[in-house]
Amino acid sequence: MSEITRVALDAMGGDNAPEEIVKGAVEAVKKQKQIQVLLVGKEEILKQQLSAYTYPKEQIEIVHASQVIETAEPPVKAIRTKKDSSLVVAVNLVKQGRADAFVSAGSSGAVLVGGQILIGKIKGVERAPLAPLIPTAKGVTLLIDCGANVDARPSHLVQFARMGSIYMEHVIGKKNPTVGIVNIGAEEEKGNALVKETFPLLKACEDIHFVGSVEARDIPSGAVDVVVCEAFVGNVILKLYEGVGATLIQKIKKSMMTSLRSKIGALLVKPALKATLKDFDASEYGGAPLLGLKGLVVKTHGSSTSKEVCNSILQCVAFKEQQISEKIREAIQKETGTQV
Repeated sequence: MSEITRVALDAMGGDNAPEEIVKGAVEAVKKQKQIQVLLVGKEEILKQQLSAYTYPKEQIEIVHASQVIETAEPPVKAIRTKKDSSLVVAVNLVKQGRADAFVSAGSSGAVLVGGQILIGKIKGVERAPLAPLIPTAKGVTLLIDCGANVDARPSHLVQFARMGSIYMEHVIGKKNPTVGIVNIGAEEEKGNALVKETFPLLKACEDIHFVGSVEARDIPSGAVDVVVCEAFVGNVILKLYEGVGATLIQKIKKSMMTSLRSKIGALLVKPALKATLKDFDASEYGGAPLLGLKGLVVKTHGSSTSKEVCNSILQCVAFKEQQISEKIREAIQKETGTQV
């Protein structure tokens, strides 16, 4: 029997908290018996929310936290002053070893600061990147970094490539995953200073399958398994990806309702279309892990519904079972030649 994976869930973080967060927790424990959710937030509110559901009571535990960190608050100040916030209390559960993972749809800045300051980076890791899975024609691709480090150095991107390769191989099951660096052309001499400096370093790495540059237009086709970039570029790619996807879905639905003929056609293609759109629904893949930390931190969209919250909780099981933090620690030790 698999070990229990304990997930500390920030129940008060996000645009749809606590309703969708609690619902996501209930959905997760119904799907996976080997998960225990530590639901962190205002106890009375959470009890009221849970009373609307039937679920295995032993798999959800409420941990009281009297404060909430709002999205607009300065992250460092909020972490330091709101020590009894749902976010800080949940992060500390991981730090103390009472939880294996922390999941939040709350303030991105506070999640990043809390993870790096309270849980801490693995020794030797220079920067901890956010790494979401994005849907492609071939399955999924890991985009790393998408929001944590807007001013990265070449050595940071090399570590991102290593950590991303480990994640794709051991969590997603992609053997020898291909790695590409985001660029404005396929030629090695193209790009800004960061890309030009990083390219030869990645090319020299024997422990990753680097295939060169990848242009943004080639990412949706699944050109590579791991897309490496600094967070400014990564966040632009991610947001454009989501926006174009949502717009296309709206346009397709609207066009199918324009006439009786199109409505009949829509009924005929509905099963196949539904399956295809599901493959390109980012919420199916959970949140973005903050890689390189001593414990697992997963950031979900601020607008997450219960489905994405549920999937973010479920992905923590694979992360723990595959010992991703330990594998990253071993890779960094090999890279630096030191004990970490």
